[in-house]
Amino acid sequence: MKKVYVVLAVLTLIATACGSSSGQAKPTPINLPTALPTQEVATNPTARPDNAKAGDERSAKADGMAQVFIPDGSFQMGGVDSDAQPDEKPLHKVTLTGFWMDKVEVTNYMYSLCVQAGACDPPHEFKSATRDNYFTSPDFKDYPVIYVSWQDANNYCTWAGRRLPTEAEWEYAARGSADYRRFPWGEDSPTNSLANYDYQFGDTTRVGSFPGGASPFGVLDLAGNVWEWVADFYSPTYYSGAPEANPTGPVAGANGPRKVIRGGSWADGFKELRVSNRGFSLAPDLTADSKSEAYMGQANDRIGFRCAANK
Repeated sequence: MKKVYVVLAVLTLIATACGSSSGQAKPTPINLPTALPTQEVATNPTARPDNAKAGDERSAKADGMAQVFIPDGSFQMGGVDSDAQPDEKPLHKVTLTGFWMDKVEVTNYMYSLCVQAGACDPPHEFKSATRDNYFTSPDFKDYPVIYVSWQDANNYCTWAGRRLPTEAEWEYAARGSADYRRFPWGEDSPTNSLANYDYQFGDTTRVGSFPGGASPFGVLDLAGNVWEWVADFYSPTYYSGAPEANPTGPVAGANGPRKVIRGGSWADGFKELRVSNRGFSLAPDLTADSKSEAYMGQANDRIGFRCAANK
């Protein structure tokens, strides 16, 4: 854990009652938790694990995150459009067991709860691309946490009683099973009313600010704002031999500790926002020198995450 004064700064953030005031995103955002979650899970009557339907929602106990139910199903995973890259091929059938997906990206406020609990390290930096004070500023408590490594994201999801989604789960939540759409909302090219991308807002925006960009299941922010860590190691040729049922990605092997990131960011063009696009970044390598970037893993102002949970 980092120094005590860092944790104290986070505690100040938690104790401050406030709202976002940046005014960057135009669409009406969804409601988000504004206080510590209760000890009970607030679950819709129809959203119980034994009878949940596609798009049902429940609230997570640890952080108040809204979760969306993604049912059992099959879909075609991979790229079919003219912008598809070699690592998005071949197109292949994947069958998944139903799961819950966080509706939005984990926020600064939510992440601070894990830091307060002693289960997470603070972000590697407290700034964002254009803001010197981002993580601890009450103005940005409902914005996605950034400067977190894959291990940081994994630690958070574990603390919250969830896990990182697999790459296949992420794409299924974004694409659905009905078609070969390029983006979560369909075939139409992105606009600044559908996603935060291509420097149009210059930095991160409040989570849930683009309801028009929702996926077929109602999951938000899967395109733009920040890239999202998923559970899988990255291999450019994994799709050629991936299992059809519940694939979990390759072993690290010759590919090194590279983990997949999905969704594109506020600084990326439309090609990176496509549901089949695959990125990667370095996960922590605990065998490397403890003072090196390899040991810490990569973390920057364009990568955040969301969690998933089993039925």
